[in-house]
Amino acid sequence: MRKPIILLLLLALWQSGAADSDVPSYARIAVETTEGTFIIGLDGRRAPITVKNFLSLVKSGYYDGTIFHRVIPDFMIQGGGYDRDLDSKEPESTIVNESGNGLTNLRGTVVMARESEPHTAMAQFFINVVDNKLLNPKADRWGYAVFGYVTEGMDVVDKISNVRTGPGGQFAQDVPVVPVIITRAYRIAD
Repeated sequence: MRKPIILLLLLALWQSGAADSDVPSYARIAVETTEGTFIIGLDGRRAPITVKNFLSLVKSGYYDGTIFHRVIPDFMIQGGGYDRDLDSKEPESTIVNESGNGLTNLRGTVVMARESEPHTAMAQFFINVVDNKLLNPKADRWGYAVFGYVTEGMDVVDKISNVRTGPGGQFAQDVPVVPVIITRAYRIAD
């Protein structure tokens, strides 16, 4: 059952051109928030499609001014798709799910958020604040694609994961009462 997933992933890499040299094997991103700054290390070797997409969004300034709109202690923090008024900001194009890349959903990993369908990730991402092995792929289902990890500032991520939350906008729960804003995301020289 795993072979079709791997073949689909290889075909998607070839079609997208993500295997080209324009995707670095490793890149670092600084994420400045209203709660502090953390650094993400991106794995372009194992998640080239996702890293290419993420770097493009960072370079365009897409994440600047977005919020962490879903914060669940002992699970994860999610952002990158809404502004501080909880208006959707997501791009229209989706990317192929790279969850079969060998990276697992452990504490501190950075992961693409998606809908229930596997290939629906666009720009939203989340950071695991605990090991979330249930989000890993299995032989009969897709998982959530890990594409990086927090290399510095996990204390900031933990701080965000413990802010007070409640309902907000179209969300029934888990929205920070005081918005946690990504003021700036940018690539750091390697």
